Amino acid sequence: MDAGDVAGLVDIFAADAVYSRPGYQPLVGRANLERFYREERVIRGGHHQIRSILVAGEEAAVHGIFDGTLRDDSEVHLRFADFFVFTAEHTFARRDTFFFSPMV
Repeated sequence: MDAGDVAGLVDIFAADAVYSRPGYQPLVGRANLERFYREERVIRGGHHQIRSILVAGEEAAVHGIFDGTLRDDSEVHLRFADFFVFTAEHTFARRDTFFFSPMV
């Protein structure tokens, strides 16, 4: 996503993949993922710095920092964690994203 290649990003998801992200209903399927990244995502652009990746069988966890700009021109700097489940074809069957931010 950092390179702005929405089509390339969507292609690494399975056709019936599910993506869960705070603040959104689960996105199911490539068409919904593409719509999200092109039209709904509040982030205009930025850069992910990966701090760690753990892989166990058909699952992976990624932790890092994201620095970017939102569509309202505000800057964002936050920690994130992503959890992935892979298909036999090595595409994403599921992705769950979490952000480290004060809420309670």
